[in-house]
This record gives sequence, structure tokens and C-alpha cells, in this order.
Amino acid sequence: MTVWQDDVARDLVRNVGDRLALLTRGEGSYVWDGDGKRYLDFLAGIAVNSLGHAHPVFVEAIAKQAATLAHVSNYFATPPQLALAARLKRLAGAGIDGRVYFSNSGAEANEAAFKLARLHGGTDRPRILALENGFHGRTIGSLALTAKKAMREPFEPMPAGVEHIPATIEALEAAMDDRVAAIIVEPIQGEAGVVELPDGYLAAARSLTLKHGALLIVDEIQTGAGRTGQWFGFSHEGITPDAITLAKGIGGGFPIGALVTFGAASSLFTPGSHGSTFGGNPLGTAVANAVLAEIEDAGLVENAARRGTQLREAIERIDSPLIAGVRGRGLLIGIVLSSPIANAVVAAAQERGLIVNAANPETIRIAPALTIGDAEIAEFETLFTAALADVQASLAESETEKATAP
Repeated sequence: MTVWQDDVARDLVRNVGDRLALLTRGEGSYVWDGDGKRYLDFLAGIAVNSLGHAHPVFVEAIAKQAATLAHVSNYFATPPQLALAARLKRLAGAGIDGRVYFSNSGAEANEAAFKLARLHGGTDRPRILALENGFHGRTIGSLALTAKKAMREPFEPMPAGVEHIPATIEALEAAMDDRVAAIIVEPIQGEAGVVELPDGYLAAARSLTLKHGALLIVDEIQTGAGRTGQWFGFSHEGITPDAITLAKGIGGGFPIGALVTFGAASSLFTPGSHGSTFGGNPLGTAVANAVLAEIEDAGLVENAARRGTQLREAIERIDSPLIAGVRGRGLLIGIVLSSPIANAVVAAAQERGLIVNAANPETIRIAPALTIGDAEIAEFETLFTAALADVQASLAESETEKATAP
């Protein structure tokens, strides 16, 4: 091991696998490791760095606000907090009745959504529906909403009342009744392999929740802030939810989360029912407001839609038997592989100087900065094609060795 790997082994909790590299700086869609090697970053911190690395707007917002006012607790309001709340309400179409609760992460935003559902349901509506293959975080409340057994089992018992159903309209129709407090869904299940909901699912969920008096909560943590080519994933179906949760891309690399409520759901939280010491701090809200303003002013939502189409076309041009398909929206894309070799592809890509992610054993997830253009897409196509060829050659060599083994 290298010195930094020794430091990791000695000092960091082993809650994740081996760190892939020691990254020391970034600029735009590129990062560099401690040895000076450059990588094209097509993961952007897992759909976080909306403007790329070290964007001047991001850097200036941090420096300016840090020199002005960084933290005051939630006993006070600040101008950046109010400005960001107003912007999020406007972008989400929450209207005058909308409200915003700020947290520090997506998991915290989903914890707030869980409590919102409980407040709405009371004792008469103990059921909360979530989807199989969904992911909503790793805190106990958000983990209860997450379907993956391997994540849940070490920490059971989970908070009661959550039921995981298949992501089909038929399953939703069968599960819905007047004892359901809420359903929480991701428009695209990123951790499951960038899997979109069936066409019309959100519209059906909206209709059924209105019929039965339940809340529709949309987890936009990975899909929000323009990543799918619309400001939010729910925007593609033209519905109005009762609440959405946000994080990742809204801060552009600065930790911040939010719960945005619509209509009557905005009156559920009352003084003392929830809170966060750091949530809505002036530094985080100033940065997020600057990031969202740049996304809006620079037309990056439209760029995500256009470059997403261009990127999918580039992937479809790659002539490799290892690619079985491509899915996703905008700049949240899953490359489906012909066999469970995603980790090998990620390693080969990194060796070539490209950062991508194995969402599951058979899917590569890419979620680059919303600022990418022709040059980055062309470089991605070259590097990814080479990485696939490397993996294919390695697989062929392994097969030859097996065939010739005594």
C-alpha cells in the first residue's frame, strides 16, 4: 500500500470499500490525483458537482459568504436562507403556500419527509409505501424507506409501517387504501442502476394519493437541480406532488438538503416538531443559491437535456459486445452491460483516466457536470471505448487460460 492508503486503513472507519485514488484538486470536469494523473470526471461526486470542480461562481459564493456570516443557528433568519427558499419554491412551482425546510444532506431531507408523512397520517394512517429497489439514505428513518435488505438487516428493527411494493401502477393500485399516509418515490432509481419509473407512474400515483388522502413525496435528491433535462424529475409528467426532497446538485459540492412542501402539507410541521442546528446556515444557502442561479442563467437545464441526448448517441455508437443497452434521462445515464462486470469496467476506465461508477454489477452510472460540452463527450467516448476493449481482452485471456488449463 502507499502512504495515503496506510493512512486510510489506520484512520478512517471501514464503512466503504477501498478508496480508488487520492484526489488532490479539480477544475471543470477534471480531477487530479496525488501523482499528478488527470481524470475526466463523469460521476461529479455522484450527481453533486453540477457546475464541475472549482467553478468561479461556487468559489466566489463560498469566499464572500464565509467572510460575511457563516452560521447563526436556526433561531435566526438570514438573507441567503430566505433567497434560497424563495428560489426553490419558484423553481418547483410550490406557490405562495409552499414552504422549505433546510437540512445538511439528502438523508436528513428524507428523514424530514418521513416525519411529514407521520404527521399527516397520525394513528389512522400507519402505512407508508416505498418502492422495491428504491434508495433514500442510510440514517435509520431513511433506511426504513430504502428497500435493499443487505443495507437494512444489520440495523433492524426498522421503524414500523413502511411497505415496499413493486414499481408498477398495478402494484400501487393494489396497495393503496385510506390507511396509507404517504408514498415516497424516486423518478429515476439511481442506486438501482438508473431505472426510470414506468410511463405514467407519477401521474397514477398523484391520482391515487388524492383519491385516498395520502401524500405523494418525490425524492429528487439525485434527479433534481436540472440533471434530467428538467428542473425536477416530476416535471416530466406535469404533476404537482405534496413534497419533494432535494440535496446533491443544489449545493454543487457544498453539503445542503431541503424538503419543499406544497399546499396543505406545508402546515403539518409546527414549532418544535423538527429542527436542525446547521440546516439553512447562511454559508450553505448562499452557495446553493449561487449554484442554482448559475444553472438557470447559463441554461444548464437545457444543456443537460441536449448533452444527455448527445451522450446517449455516443454510447450507442460504441461497438462493443459488453454493452447491452442504455437508459436514463438528461445527464443521469445507466449503461447496461451484458454480464456482471461493472467493477472491472470501472477499474479499466480509471486506469485510462475516466471516472464512472458501478451502480450495480451490470450497470455503469454516469452523471457528469451539467456544464459538459462536445470536447468532454468526445473524450468520454474515446476513453470508455478503450476501457471496454481492455476488459474484453482480459475476459478473452481468462477464457483462454481456462481452456488450456490441465
